[in-house]
Amino acid sequence: MVVGGLSMYKLIVCDLDETLISRDRSISEKNIAAIRKATAAGVKFVPCTGRGYNSVHPTTQQLGLFDQEGQYVISYNGGAITENKDEKLLYFQGITFEEAEALYKRGLTYDHLCLHVYTPDQVWVRNFYPEEVEYLASRQPCTEIFSDDIDFLKGKEIVKAIYMNTDYAYLKRIESEITDLTGNMDVSFSSNRYMEFNRKGVSKGNGLRRLCDILNIDIKDTIAIGDNFNDLSMIQAAGLGVGVANTIEGMREDCDVITENDCDHSAVAEVIDRFVFGEK
Repeated sequence: MVVGGLSMYKLIVCDLDETLISRDRSISEKNIAAIRKATAAGVKFVPCTGRGYNSVHPTTQQLGLFDQEGQYVISYNGGAITENKDEKLLYFQGITFEEAEALYKRGLTYDHLCLHVYTPDQVWVRNFYPEEVEYLASRQPCTEIFSDDIDFLKGKEIVKAIYMNTDYAYLKRIESEITDLTGNMDVSFSSNRYMEFNRKGVSKGNGLRRLCDILNIDIKDTIAIGDNFNDLSMIQAAGLGVGVANTIEGMREDCDVITENDCDHSAVAEVIDRFVFGEK
């Protein structure tokens, strides 16, 4: 519902890669202008990503949200919620070292599998194949490792782990073969290349619920925008769940709305114009 030119929606959570950010790694001026207009009207715009908080800084700077009080980022697929002002950590939930170690060592037994281990301030990558180096350029700073163990991470907080391969069927096969390791984890898929391992109960949807609790916002007054399976939980949780036009086929029917435009053609601006300001 739009009243007096402004909807009743109070908060927008939005995936980054292939949703807000186009395939050429840019954010359109139309998206930036729409988001700035919404935040000026009092609507909170919250990037919600599987990436780490620090990697979102260039995006929040472009959107005018960097180091701003009362503005937030949900990172690590809901594993952390941070207020942008002074990087105040409001919530954190990771996996244990033992869980990460088991996933890492099992991952090494598979062919052509890139492995990520995330700590709060760093991403450690084994088998850093050229296609992954190219994909992560400007998206996520990483450190390549060559060891067959991750003993150097003992005693550190670990947020999540990732297996990467661009063959989705291969990742699904691996998922079915490692269930002995994932009983206490939520497994999700993103960017048509990642299988992600978070603590059970950690998801973008639960991240949205926690932020709504913190801000005393009714979840019915929220919009979630995404494109891939790790966005599905927030799309289902929000008052309005939106998939951009390039949303993966297997979850399109779970979205309330599919935009006309894709990530390369300002889909987020379309959502804000239509559902926040009531513009055609």
